[in-house]
Amino acid sequence: MATQTAPEAQFAYRTSPTAAAAYAEWLAANPQAVPQHSDPWDVSWSEVYVNDTWGPVFAEMRAKAPVNKVTGSPYGNYWNVTSHKAIMHVESLPDHFSSSYQFGGITIGDPPANTDPALLAERQLPMFIAMDRPEHTGQRRTVAPAFTPAEMVRMEAEIRQRTAQVLDALPIGAEFDWVDQVSIELTTGMLAILFGFPWEDRRLLTFWSDWAGDVELTLARDLVDTRFAILHEMAHYFGRLWMERMGKAPSPDLISMMIHSPAMSKMSPQEFMGNLVLLIVGGNDTTRNTMSGIVHALHTFPDQRDELENDPSLIPNAVQECLRFVTPLAHMRRTATVDTELFGQQIAAGDKLVMWYISANRDETVFENPDKLIVTRPNARRHLAFGHGIHRCVGARLAELQLRVLLEEMHARRLRVHVTGNVERVRANFVHGFRRMDVTVERY
Repeated sequence: MATQTAPEAQFAYRTSPTAAAAYAEWLAANPQAVPQHSDPWDVSWSEVYVNDTWGPVFAEMRAKAPVNKVTGSPYGNYWNVTSHKAIMHVESLPDHFSSSYQFGGITIGDPPANTDPALLAERQLPMFIAMDRPEHTGQRRTVAPAFTPAEMVRMEAEIRQRTAQVLDALPIGAEFDWVDQVSIELTTGMLAILFGFPWEDRRLLTFWSDWAGDVELTLARDLVDTRFAILHEMAHYFGRLWMERMGKAPSPDLISMMIHSPAMSKMSPQEFMGNLVLLIVGGNDTTRNTMSGIVHALHTFPDQRDELENDPSLIPNAVQECLRFVTPLAHMRRTATVDTELFGQQIAAGDKLVMWYISANRDETVFENPDKLIVTRPNARRHLAFGHGIHRCVGARLAELQLRVLLEEMHARRLRVHVTGNVERVRANFVHGFRRMDVTVERY
């Protein structure tokens, strides 16, 4: 990253407002700008996720038209791809269905049509998940060694120790926010370890992740400048870490891996920022929301909680089932590069396709009784929470390890979690999970 320069000694990194608070304030101040969703199958509407009412509309689409077109949404025209089979087909043809930022990237949102081209070029954030081959291959190979089976073995003891510390500090019998005290604390700490990030500043990673991953912010023109200013602060901080580690021997942290990689050592500032966004959002939001979703699901299905409490050997399969049931990223986007037919629909080059993982993981033709958590489900591993094909989540093993260790350490302490207070879901069509979840813990 030769274009990065050493920053000044003192720099104030903001920690507020949160992305959710800023967007809520903007909506309240601009009621005329509230997105309008007139098509009943326009599932880009964040209300269906914050209110947890998305299930029936996806079930209707899977039954009647698993691939269908929505026109005139706040995000423009797009194709819904809702079935397990159709999504696997699209993911298996990366040359026909592009992930590249040059065609629109991996989320349903697009920059406003009247954005100045120079500003658009400055604010494009190339990242390897939003690249096609061969660029994608080289950059993915750079970070993949951090997530090998051998690395998982090396990291497990530390993950287990940190998980034990967090669980041992919980107030038994008193209500607290599970998202903040457990899910965020564990995943943010894991990110700090992966990056070699200063421990005392680790909550900055959560702050940046939320501002980077909130697709709805693209609809709020007044917040676009704020979002990019915050992302520049993130790049500024990581630029310091980069400069500190240049010229030093390789180490297992992701910054060192990028420095010593031919594919990533000369990144532009935009590409550097884009890959930071990818690694932070991918390593934070997905695992964080599954950790919260597991607790909510086990509370909702106490018979399944009983099975886990009575037989901890079910935990590895339960992790897969929870990933299926929760689906922490609701969608990924592709753009057609050629005219093609997809399950009876004529797709034109340039069309936007939105693959709804949240729907595929409830596909009745693949998962029997899909709306129920079943910790013994024999085909739970067929879930698409990590995607499929060349873009399957590079950190999947680490997410699985963190979730398994959490359930194992809860079982070792005989901790049972009850949802007893406020539950606030994420108001978003991309990240799917919980903003807050008040719980109490008891020993069984």
